[in-house]
Amino acid sequence: MKIIGISLLMLGCLMGFSLGIDIVQGFDVSQALYNAMSPFRVMEVAELFVLFFLLFLFFAESLYLFMKKKNQSK
Repeated sequence: MKIIGISLLMLGCLMGFSLGIDIVQGFDVSQALYNAMSPFRVMEVAELFVLFFLLFLFFAESLYLFMKKKNQSK
């Protein structure tokens, strides 16, 4: 639960920072919000590959730890 809370806090802080940077660069607030909410539209193929690979590793590790914990309880 702590990890999810920390992740959401970091997401909020980084999105706020991104909004601030966009506003300083001259975007209006609606365009800055659009840029903050749609980061995957500006990602290149290599960045998408890395994102999906890291997500795969995260879920694979979670599944491995779940299976390991389940087998130890038997």
